Amino acid sequence: MALDVDGLGQGKIARAILLQPIHLVISGMNPQITSVEAILVDLPTIRAHQLSMATMQHQTMVIIRLRASDDIEGIGEATTIGGLSYGEESPEGIKLTIDTYLAPVLVGQDATNINDVMLKLNKAARGNRFAKSGIETALLDAQGKRLGVPLSALLGGSVRKTLPVLWTLASGDTHRDIEEAETLLAERRHDTFKLKIGRRTVRDDVAHVSKIKAALGDRARITVDVNQAWNEIDAALGIAALEAAGIDLIEQPTPREQRGALARLAARFIVPIMADEGVTGPEDALDLVRGSCADVFALKIAKSGGIYAMMRTAAVADAAGVALYGGTMLEGSIGSIASAHGFSALPQLSWGTELFGPLLLKDDVVTARPQYRDFDLHIPEGPGLGLQIDEEKLAFYRRDKQA
Repeated sequence: MALDVDGLGQGKIARAILLQPIHLVISGMNPQITSVEAILVDLPTIRAHQLSMATMQHQTMVIIRLRASDDIEGIGEATTIGGLSYGEESPEGIKLTIDTYLAPVLVGQDATNINDVMLKLNKAARGNRFAKSGIETALLDAQGKRLGVPLSALLGGSVRKTLPVLWTLASGDTHRDIEEAETLLAERRHDTFKLKIGRRTVRDDVAHVSKIKAALGDRARITVDVNQAWNEIDAALGIAALEAAGIDLIEQPTPREQRGALARLAARFIVPIMADEGVTGPEDALDLVRGSCADVFALKIAKSGGIYAMMRTAAVADAAGVALYGGTMLEGSIGSIASAHGFSALPQLSWGTELFGPLLLKDDVVTARPQYRDFDLHIPEGPGLGLQIDEEKLAFYRRDKQA
């Protein structure tokens, strides 16, 4: 770089000489990704968890550890429900995808340029949203630690420090579910309860839900999740009865591909209809908005492909006046807190969240589990996710542990 020495004072000359070399050094110092590890972990649940498509006795998650050349590690999680019964990705498939196709692309990339890294992953592999979401979380966690700020600060900042969290009553036994709800109300842990239905006849499901609503009355909000189990005729009969019983929200009553059926049901009933499996990313959200298919969208970072894509989905809903709900894939603490940081940055979240996954697990792989009190999840305040891996527990629960 040529300098006009005659036109500069000595101080300016010194600064001019120093500025260019410093700029070159800094631009060459951006840390690079050095390794990516995907670990299968099997954790026991506190009880059987019944859904329309599976009964869970344990939860399998993929824990992602991403390391960079500045010795900073980011952690992420990719978790599905019931193996392949929920969607196209399984824990084993997620690990295979990361190990075989995504990790080779990641190594050597600028660990601080998350947009560029994710763009490269999208070019290397189509779909695989759960795997990419876990990696994006690890990148954001590492960057938050690098800068000394919580993950939500990288999203523009949080507008809420705590998040309302419901609890799913999924034992299948009416009296047991009522007792469980009464206990949680008394402990001030939850005041909204979701019921998983769709395994039994419509008549039996409605009777089960109605008895619980009658027992709890106005002290708790009651929602139901059908997980796509009903056809349109059954859904019309079931929703009419549930609406009469005072149920507050109906989640994904019909198969996700049948958007016309969902739109007709949403137009027919006063009780809000929520799309879950039917809305993955912003493209789905746009189609559902155009078809007036749902009153509420369930947001999940995993099914969106990451926090940024979830926020794009939320923006579509926001623009159309569709209400939002923070969903879960029953992740452990890492995935749940990643979601919480994302949901905390949304302008509106009128239906709260269901980030109760850590409470469903007997144990976890972090040193300090999330705090739930006064009906809310309290988001950790440390840098990045605000969580740390418990090495002993990870070693104990990982599937490939040495005997």
